[in-house]
Amino acid sequence: MSLFWRMFLSNALVLAIATALLIGPWVTVSSPVHLGEALVLGGGLLALLAANALLFRIELAPLKRLTRAMADADLLEPGRRTRVTGHGELAELTETFNVMLSRLEAERAGSSGRVLSAQESERRRVARELHDEVGQTLTAVILQLKALADHVPPALREEVFTAQETVRDSLDEVRRIARRLRPGVLEDLGLPSALRALVTEFSAPGVSVSHQVDSSLPALGAEAELVLYRVAQEAMTNAARHSEASSIRLELRSAGPGTVDLAVSDNGSGLVGAEEGAGIRGMRERALLLGATLTLASDDSGGGTAVRLRVPPQARGAA
Repeated sequence: MSLFWRMFLSNALVLAIATALLIGPWVTVSSPVHLGEALVLGGGLLALLAANALLFRIELAPLKRLTRAMADADLLEPGRRTRVTGHGELAELTETFNVMLSRLEAERAGSSGRVLSAQESERRRVARELHDEVGQTLTAVILQLKALADHVPPALREEVFTAQETVRDSLDEVRRIARRLRPGVLEDLGLPSALRALVTEFSAPGVSVSHQVDSSLPALGAEAELVLYRVAQEAMTNAARHSEASSIRLELRSAGPGTVDLAVSDNGSGLVGAEEGAGIRGMRERALLLGATLTLASDDSGGGTAVRLRVPPQARGAA
């Protein structure tokens, strides 16, 4: 029975009972109305309103739950579905919403994959240009300054050496940026070596960075390794730059048959009161590519943040 007929018949039943009471011998109305009659009519009105309120609440409760589910829906947190309750149009509406959400999640995962693939291609291109063009130019400048230092007066030689060191520092920074844009060690030596190099890169005075990489990891595809590396890179960047952490720990271990767990934790300021930025949303989008589960936990007292990524077995061979 449709929602219209259920509500219509429910109200019709209540009104029919009230009409039967008024035309029957049980209830009479005088002019002026006696106190007892007024109490009966007032009680009947309250009963009628209560019955309607109860009927509407029961009938429209599934619609309210569906409204909350629509407001809370997030394509970056897939798998959340609304329980189908009610009858008729409300049940059909809930089922349609769940189907639509599944389709949108699949489309979002596909589009995110294309965007991230294009992003990685652009990163490789920029890294290559930084290394080949800017890097070679700075190297040439260093050699020119070195040759110039042999022909300038002694009073200016120190300034030339200073300029040479400045250019050399710039060259090192360009190479570091190129490595972060295109992790060649990941392509050449694999994920464990790339993560160890990443830990070394983030080690700095005042920041203790440790790591533990399981030696018995299952075979991972190129895309799965890249997602794990980028999530670790983003999590460590957030810990080092934004949370003012003095201790960062990275762990990569096997968590069951074919399942891999990545965890990056720190003792920084945590996520309490902080808005979710582009970096975290980027990690969620990368997790979607593998059907992986990304969780972020933060101590309410500001005791740091823990980022965990669990890659399921079906993502191991992703390429």
